[in-house]
Amino acid sequence: MANNLITKEQAQSIIENNDIKTPQDIMGALKNMFKDVIQEMLENEMDETLGYERYDHDQPKSNYRNGYSQKKVRSSLGEIDIDVPRDRNADFEPKIVPKRKKDISDIEKQIISLYARGMSTRDIHEQMNELYGINVSADMVSRITDKLIPTIKEWQGRPLEPIYPFVFMDAIHFKVRTEGRVINRAAYVIIGVNLDGMKDVLGIWIGENESSKFWLNILNQLSSRGVKDVLIFSVDGLSGIKEAIQTVYPQAEIQRCIIHQLRNSFKFVSYKDYKEFTRDFKEVYRASSEDLALLKLDELEDKWGSKYPHALTSWRKNWDVLCTFFKFPDDIRRIMYTSNVIENLNRQYRKVTKSKCIFPTDTSLQKMLFLATDKATKKWTQRYRGWDKILNQLTILYNERITPYIG
Repeated sequence: MANNLITKEQAQSIIENNDIKTPQDIMGALKNMFKDVIQEMLENEMDETLGYERYDHDQPKSNYRNGYSQKKVRSSLGEIDIDVPRDRNADFEPKIVPKRKKDISDIEKQIISLYARGMSTRDIHEQMNELYGINVSADMVSRITDKLIPTIKEWQGRPLEPIYPFVFMDAIHFKVRTEGRVINRAAYVIIGVNLDGMKDVLGIWIGENESSKFWLNILNQLSSRGVKDVLIFSVDGLSGIKEAIQTVYPQAEIQRCIIHQLRNSFKFVSYKDYKEFTRDFKEVYRASSEDLALLKLDELEDKWGSKYPHALTSWRKNWDVLCTFFKFPDDIRRIMYTSNVIENLNRQYRKVTKSKCIFPTDTSLQKMLFLATDKATKKWTQRYRGWDKILNQLTILYNERITPYIG
């Protein structure tokens, strides 16, 4: 095993050595791995009690190992038989599996919980050492958190709802070590809002470069998971996304995030003009109609075009995907004109990953993002405010597309 996650070749070796053919075989292999982790922890504790490592014949000894006692314990993977080391003086008091304790699932949960908070394997080692006085190596942490991998794969491939009125797409970037090099990787996140007005993360994909081919693959995966229709996509200026959406969901409306567009424009403006420029720009995106917005954009160009041409060029260039929200009532506009719903989730991702400058593999990054997603979405218990009114408006606008899915 490597210090963090197993390689593809090692995973193949595990599959072959354990004759894995079914999900039950996977769980059995994970169970054996967890047993090995607990056994190693117990051996480390015994080393600490005796004051010397096993097979160290040079140390003076006042106490000795004295075989093992078998013990059956419960974990989240089922019952496990472990061998608890004994010493001749009966001084050994295991902390990881105390005497008379039969359930050790809390150890797994604690390590996974620490991992979910963004703690590095070194931090977890120190935390477990402080709590239990035992050593938990990076390899142990990886082997315990690796049991998440089947869960992540199942989550990433789970069936989805047939229609989503709103889908938000964005990317957040991280550094990952690959073949001895540190490269930039993007985590592409998709959030859907269903007909009940509830948000859900539909998936997280780790990739290198944005392209229409890449997005086409992701959208085809959504389609294969049961998403037959999307009414409105809200996206950032992601390369190739427009073409991919039009290929898989040709009826969908595409709205480029106004907030991201404003940020890109404002970075060209000097501090002394910033307040006046932003005040003038509000007249564009807060206009009551597209015609009025174009009129205000003309006025903005007359006033600022010669001084800040780059701040305005992309508005004309991308107007076809910036103006979409003008077609809709205010209640729908407020949901679709920005992808801030993903920005809020990205802040949670940055919070748990801030201590990880570089991830050892894509899988290690995905594990941490999955745990952060699971924690964040547990708080998504309320539907959008005023959803009944919004759904009525959408039903009028998209009657034939929505009514087949309304019970």
